[in-house]
Amino acid sequence: MIPGPTNMPDRVMNAMQRPVINHKSEEFRELHRSVIEGTKYAFQTQNDVFVLTCSGTGGIECAASNIVSPGDKVVVPVSGVFSQRLKENFERFGATVIEIPIEWRKAATPSQIREVVEREENVKAIGIVYNETSTGVTMRGLDEVGKIAEEHGALLVVDAISILGGDRLPVDEWKVDVCVTGSQKCIACPPGVVMVSVSERAWEIIAKSRRGSYYFDLMKCKEFQEKLETPYTPAIPLFYALDEALKMLKEEGLENRIKRHKVCADAFYDATQTLGLTFFADPQVRSNTVIAVNIPQGVEDKAWRDLMLKYGVAIGGGLGKLKGSIIRIGSMGIISKVEVNETVSVLGKSLAELWKPVDVDAAIAAAEKVFASSS
Repeated sequence: MIPGPTNMPDRVMNAMQRPVINHKSEEFRELHRSVIEGTKYAFQTQNDVFVLTCSGTGGIECAASNIVSPGDKVVVPVSGVFSQRLKENFERFGATVIEIPIEWRKAATPSQIREVVEREENVKAIGIVYNETSTGVTMRGLDEVGKIAEEHGALLVVDAISILGGDRLPVDEWKVDVCVTGSQKCIACPPGVVMVSVSERAWEIIAKSRRGSYYFDLMKCKEFQEKLETPYTPAIPLFYALDEALKMLKEEGLENRIKRHKVCADAFYDATQTLGLTFFADPQVRSNTVIAVNIPQGVEDKAWRDLMLKYGVAIGGGLGKLKGSIIRIGSMGIISKVEVNETVSVLGKSLAELWKPVDVDAAIAAAEKVFASSS
């Protein structure tokens, strides 16, 4: 129950047992075609999409290295560990980043972003972490930011690594120019591949940019993808797994998966609050995929997580300046009532040992009430 990698269906795990094939073969081209179609469905896009063998951070580096040249201005709201990484990625490739500092429990608003973009001249891109995994905060109003970027001739680059498939993100409708997500979160696939979408507006910029990375050169990826190939050797077993995971997504239906994530998150919030715990994120920007819970006074972070692990449930700790002050529960992927209730039960059981008596039955009942009303 950490915020990724997530639990995976047996179908996805078993897919990786297929024999490795020649990545220049017709068999791989058919696999690649299927993965591309599934990715476009997940992103709700007609744009080009690419599957890269790397972690989510590699996907962010890909976006930054293809878009910016030295001296380009990029606006990035920073409200946690991963938005800080996004900022640093742009800076690594020579961008001048205009940071919008945001309190970590909050999210940037479209009006804050508009004010900065209108004040600055020649902004090349706006970089947004849609779901800040370190704080359990989702930026609401991303569709408005897409309009702001288009109005001012800037690209909208979105880190959707811990949210795509778990909350609404219609890439084309919201005018997202470059979107990055990871395999190991809401898609419920092993870690090691990322998916990147690229708009026509982005291609115009990419064609003129310095493209500072050799491995992540999207122009080279596009050239090979026209033949349904990849420039370099892909992680073929992970392609098998991703193909199966995307097929399962389509079978469930994207809207149904998003609703399932919302219901499970609501159950977590109600049940956890019933245990007497509080949440780190402001209520209006709480994530449906990462539940950030404040650690009660007198409870030691590692001791709590170790005890939960002893009872069979792994959760995440805080990152950066939040280390030791919050826990993070991943509510993503194949999350269901079973995982929610088991996690709530272990949360309560461990709190009773480390903190004070809590009413676990009442917490489970609160979760069950959410599930009953949703069905």
